[in-house]
Amino acid sequence: MTIIIGFVITLGCILGGFMAMGGHVDALIQPFELMIIGGAGLGGFIMANPMKTVKDAGKAMGEAFKYAVPKERNYLDVLGVLYSLMRDLRTKSRNEIEAHIDNPDESTIFQSAPTVLKNKELTAFICDYVRLIIIGNARSHEIEALMDEELDTILHDKMKAYDAMVTMGDAFPAIGIVAAVLGVIKAMSKINESPEVLGGLIGAALVGTMLGIFLSYCLVSPLCSQIKIVRNKQHRLYIVVKQTLIAYMNGSVPQVALEYGRKTISGYERPSIDAVEQEMMNPGGGGESKAA
Repeated sequence: MTIIIGFVITLGCILGGFMAMGGHVDALIQPFELMIIGGAGLGGFIMANPMKTVKDAGKAMGEAFKYAVPKERNYLDVLGVLYSLMRDLRTKSRNEIEAHIDNPDESTIFQSAPTVLKNKELTAFICDYVRLIIIGNARSHEIEALMDEELDTILHDKMKAYDAMVTMGDAFPAIGIVAAVLGVIKAMSKINESPEVLGGLIGAALVGTMLGIFLSYCLVSPLCSQIKIVRNKQHRLYIVVKQTLIAYMNGSVPQVALEYGRKTISGYERPSIDAVEQEMMNPGGGGESKAA
């Protein structure tokens, strides 16, 4: 929503200022200049990136417009799943734990946390490291090093769409110059026309430069910033899992290990201790209702 509000303000101020100076908006309506710039930018984007990244860029833009960041329920579900698994690790047999992590879709622990179960990558991350804990041969610092390596890989993959769009946005001013030069070439072919005609053609060519700069700095760049914010916040769920499980491996009881994970959440998004405690007693919704 903030993207739309910001874009409306930006466009309104640009057009309003132009009209206040005595400009005519119809002079800015140059669909072929926009086609040249937008088409060249999109074509270069497709050439430069694998199709998986292209598709992920579309998904990332959708997430940015929706501001699809983890809410309190997401954090509580993650903490609730981790608490249940750590508690069972202390009290139940290996076979009983493996039943949960080998088939999380059928696990009562994961079913009580639908936001976790819906996130297949996060579910696999949790199950993989709980499985390593069950094996019992790896030391906590070895697991932590492995987690850090995987977390770097996950974040790198998540940021591929962001990096690709930044590159495309940086190219738009130069592509705008290409469109402007093409417009000037068209104007020069009509050099014998009246000054009024030539003025209109040169003005249309300059719109290409303006559009390239506008698309880069007023549209793509802010959108990329929002994508980066959203993807980083989504990645925070993995950090919560890491800190919680490492604390548990280092000897903390489940309740204390959860606090290690909770503290990695930004203060203005962090569930309260009471909400987490309520979640431990009533997985799947109790904590959030109390926090609200």
